[in-house]
Amino acid sequence: MDLTSFLTSLGTSFAIFVILMFLFTWLSRKPGNTVIYYPNRILRGLDPWEGGSKTRNPFAWIKEALTSTEQEVISMSGVDTAVYFVFLTTVLGILVLSSLILLPVLLPVAATDVGDKLSINATSNGTFNDLDKLSMGHLQEKSPRLWAFLIGVYWVSFVTYFLLWKAYKHVSALRANALMSPQMKPEQFAILVRDIPAAPAGQLRKEQVDSYFKTLYPDTFYRSLVVTNNKKVNKIWEELEKYKKKLARAESIYAASKNTGNADGKRPTNKTGFLGLCGNKVDSIDYYTEKINELIPKLETEQKATLREKQENAALVFFTNRVTAASAAQTLHAQIVNTWTVTEAPEPRQVLWPNLKIKFFQRQVRQYVVYIFVALTVVFYMIPIAFISAFTTLDNLKKLLPFLKPVVNQAAIKTLLEAYLPQIALIIFLALLPKFLYFLSKAEGIPSQSHAIRAASGKYFYFTIFNVFLGVTIGGTLFSTFKTIENDPNSIITLLATSLPGNATYFLTFVALKFFVGYGLELSRIVPLIIFHIKRKYLCKTEAELKAAWLPSDLGYGTRVPGDMLIITIVLCYSVIAPLIVPFGVLYFGIGWLVLRNQALKVYVPAYESYGRMWPHMHVRVLAALILYQVTMFGYFGVKKFVFAPFLIVLPILSLLFGFICRKKFYRAFQDTALEVAAHELKELPNMEQVYRAFIPPSLGSEKMDDDQFEDAQSHVSRAGSFA
Repeated sequence: MDLTSFLTSLGTSFAIFVILMFLFTWLSRKPGNTVIYYPNRILRGLDPWEGGSKTRNPFAWIKEALTSTEQEVISMSGVDTAVYFVFLTTVLGILVLSSLILLPVLLPVAATDVGDKLSINATSNGTFNDLDKLSMGHLQEKSPRLWAFLIGVYWVSFVTYFLLWKAYKHVSALRANALMSPQMKPEQFAILVRDIPAAPAGQLRKEQVDSYFKTLYPDTFYRSLVVTNNKKVNKIWEELEKYKKKLARAESIYAASKNTGNADGKRPTNKTGFLGLCGNKVDSIDYYTEKINELIPKLETEQKATLREKQENAALVFFTNRVTAASAAQTLHAQIVNTWTVTEAPEPRQVLWPNLKIKFFQRQVRQYVVYIFVALTVVFYMIPIAFISAFTTLDNLKKLLPFLKPVVNQAAIKTLLEAYLPQIALIIFLALLPKFLYFLSKAEGIPSQSHAIRAASGKYFYFTIFNVFLGVTIGGTLFSTFKTIENDPNSIITLLATSLPGNATYFLTFVALKFFVGYGLELSRIVPLIIFHIKRKYLCKTEAELKAAWLPSDLGYGTRVPGDMLIITIVLCYSVIAPLIVPFGVLYFGIGWLVLRNQALKVYVPAYESYGRMWPHMHVRVLAALILYQVTMFGYFGVKKFVFAPFLIVLPILSLLFGFICRKKFYRAFQDTALEVAAHELKELPNMEQVYRAFIPPSLGSEKMDDDQFEDAQSHVSRAGSFA
């Protein structure tokens, strides 16, 4: 990519961001759009424009984001969101502090050198990109100027250690303060028990669980809830809810028809066949009412049968205080590790009920099978990624598709294709992955949604590192230099090393496209706005349907965090090789902080709360990116034949040691709740019945059903005996 294409990409991306920002300012002031731009505030019963003005200037949202406090973020979007902003702030700090040395020192050192003939000759047309003159690739082999770049590697590494340590302490304090909150949280009074052995003859499962924990915790045991196989009852419940929604829709249509001049109105009808396209034509209100009346007794019968006959080898056990629950979750309850496995209970809303019954050794086997499958997928997915990265470069496109030459050789088209084609192709290709990786994570037998998202996030991170960072670098180079490698196989290492500065331009435009266009679309919410108005005009007939059309999701940590990790990996690895990339990293995380701060306070609604348990994973992956950077720099200094390159060997060792110390010092408090935290007094005595009922699945909850009907799965203290 030449300088013109690079500047075109940068300029158009910035112009798109400015246009989208002004669109956001204009659209967000219209009352009909408030549910798209302020749903979080509306759901909390707050005035959308509280603290601001409907006629504010286009930059007012920036001031609001900058002046917001961490406590405001926690109150609006939870601790997990606040921890995500700690991550953004930490990475932004790493890049800003790094740039204070890298930019004023390394850029002049590289630009004023006479140039490396090897790098110049390695390009296809024998010319040297203007941007590459500002990179480490412009330095001659064995140049004493390489000392400046070696010191730069040390500077970036120690800045990263310092800020990561500081952030870990801060997040630990955030987690502790949240868990010490005087507000009652149901999961803090419960534990999850899996791998329950077969009940003795003549004893029900719930009696077995009760007797076991009543004997161990006689003063604080409250009751237990045995997990059941809810597949059939869920199906009936979902069908019942579907007909309730359809009935509400039909009644709304009927009511609206009375306002069209016909006092009696027109009752809606539908066909009973496939997708409502065939079959008998019936009155919708009567038909849906009849279906609901048929399903209610059927659901109640299945609820009773499920609770009595479909009990699994898992249960939720409830205690009357938080200290006992926290202590029990960290205690070995049986001599055989694959029986009576106890962990902290997840939030009621994020329990993955089908996974709770999976046995101990099955979970171990599933985990390794998934790891192997993901590893194979990474390897084989790298082939199409590398092919796309190579195929979408303009020179290779003309070689493979010669008939396109007359079109792509036109100056305007050539500039646009070089600026956007490879980056857009890569972004679209990666968008196919997240749901697949989340499915694999759930297949491991993970008990909670947040845990599955953390696992999927880790897979996605390593996937993007191997397939984007390494795939683009290696794939593009191998494709363009295949004949050279075929003639001289020993030249592959030199060619790969010398390709790093050249690929920096590609990654510069990739990062720019991500933060300008990506965050512009994030802020303006053009796509959700269009979808909402289409649904409101043509599809939504009830208030419930209208709310479902605008109801926002959460920040999407499973994809957002790995995407950010890819950017920090790219920026770190190229920070010394091509320091010009660092300001782009600063812009990415700086604009991201502002835009997402606005979205967290006004738009997104958290789907769960894990109290910062994503942070150790973020910390480890930033360290992984740092180690990859250090290893890359060691190899590149070797290619430059710098005799002092071995001085860098100590850095990966320091990084591993730093990670080990952080894990030993901080990680256990993220894995388990510290007893000194759990012992903090509550604002008021907990309503244990409310705690218990929070965990009853919706398909088993019914106002008509009392505890006597549920007694086979929902046990009481009074039924407890001895497990001896």
